[in-house]
Amino acid sequence: MLRLKRSAVRMQRDAWQEKGFTLYQFDDQAVREETLARPQWLHIGCGNLFRSYVAVLQQRLLNQGLAKTGIIAATTHNAAVIDDVYTPYDNLFINVIMEKDGPYKTEVIGSVAEAVAVKRERTADWQRLLQIFTAPTLQLVSFTITEKGYNLTGFDGAYLDDVRADLANGPAKTVSSMGMLASLAYARYQAGAVPTAFVSMDNCSHNGDRVRKAFLTFAETWAKQGQVEAGFVSYVTDTLSFPYSMIDKIVPSPSVTVQEELRHKDVADMDFIQAGHSTYALFANAAPQEYLVIEDSFPNGRPPLEKAGVIFTDRETVNQCERMKVGTCLNPLHTALAVYGCLLGYVKIADEIQDPQLRGLAEKIGYDEGLPVVADPGVIHPKDFLKEFLEERLPNQNVPDTPQRIATDTSQKVGVRYGGTLQAYGQKAKDLKYIPLAIAGWCRYLLGIDDQGNAFKPSPDPLLADLQHVLAPVKLGQPDTATGVLQPILSHTSIWGGLDLTALGLEPVVETYFKELIAGPGAVREVLIKYVGGSIK
Repeated sequence: MLRLKRSAVRMQRDAWQEKGFTLYQFDDQAVREETLARPQWLHIGCGNLFRSYVAVLQQRLLNQGLAKTGIIAATTHNAAVIDDVYTPYDNLFINVIMEKDGPYKTEVIGSVAEAVAVKRERTADWQRLLQIFTAPTLQLVSFTITEKGYNLTGFDGAYLDDVRADLANGPAKTVSSMGMLASLAYARYQAGAVPTAFVSMDNCSHNGDRVRKAFLTFAETWAKQGQVEAGFVSYVTDTLSFPYSMIDKIVPSPSVTVQEELRHKDVADMDFIQAGHSTYALFANAAPQEYLVIEDSFPNGRPPLEKAGVIFTDRETVNQCERMKVGTCLNPLHTALAVYGCLLGYVKIADEIQDPQLRGLAEKIGYDEGLPVVADPGVIHPKDFLKEFLEERLPNQNVPDTPQRIATDTSQKVGVRYGGTLQAYGQKAKDLKYIPLAIAGWCRYLLGIDDQGNAFKPSPDPLLADLQHVLAPVKLGQPDTATGVLQPILSHTSIWGGLDLTALGLEPVVETYFKELIAGPGAVREVLIKYVGGSIK
């Protein structure tokens, strides 16, 4: 059996390669020692996007001899991932690339030199984090924690309980995710105020500002209360950098098909691992296409990631790439497919895109309403990117992505997905047809009743209970019960990236669609046929 332990990989190298695995090409013991002594890159959020993309980037540099240190993986919320998925296997895992045609490509990833939990109660981990954050060699701290990970406030705009406690208690007693990271930044300030970069790689508009705003909230509050020096505020605003980025990599949950393929290749320990509330495997599987564009603002230097395929550019170009991908050519389509796919009973995105109405809706949101207002960033061309997504990426049957996964945390995404395009249209937004139809579809999805009239469980979302409370008066088959009900959702500026959709005149068109969608069983399909066209598949 092939085992994911570093000593075993060294001993079984020929056997791994005979089974078709690509192995890392560097001295992992030397890399670990160098990382312990002179850490350069810490990544917060050690889920599958990190494993299938971010960690792979550092492996490419190590394989080329362009880096000496590994990447350090950390989690702020689920320490079980460290204990059950990383540590027992020496931080090794298998990256599986699912080409549209042909066999899987498999690679053993060894670039993760350490894995720690950002938890004060884990004394050894916390002391190591202090060492990392106070090391002059630290060049960047990156993040893949999803949009909600940066939130300091809830649906009502009030600070979350743990954040409120951290603001009151100061940097020595932090317990919230962003509070703990802000306190670690304060430790770096105290150790000489050496600069570094905090790089969000999440799909948020102006994602660097999300980290900066969180850190600044803590710094300013603590400074006013005399719990930190005033210089810490200046350190956050003037010395640290918070580059913008745009990332694109489709990474579904672990596939049973991949699991069986790896078992067939005699890889041990292929059972899925329940780590806290999340399911992991000793592999990550992903589509082959990938893009990472980062604002080149690294005050303490950076790895030469351009040699691994990363695009470094200026802030405005990153903004244009982000608006193109997150707000026009990919994520808005994904969100529309997710909510309507759940309503229509789909469990695989690759099957959805064969549905004439759903494909038509995605095309109309992208080509008809998105492309006319998106700028071409030059480094990636919008029309080509959109075509690749619709014709190569979505139909990839080897990628077992689900609408249920993509529908997770939609309240945190819809403002990013649609807000920029709506803002670009301004008062003409009320004349749009398909983005309002996607928004109405999301509201219909929140009812938790599919198009056959059967109850289903919506995917996890931090605002789900609040939104369902707003929609409680709505009854399937009684469209009049929806009159005026959507207003609190459509006018909630924190959902829509600062926009009030009622002020843009969108409430009447979204409500009209919504009423038609709740007319009774089968109404969702009828509405799609009516407005998108085509016949039932």
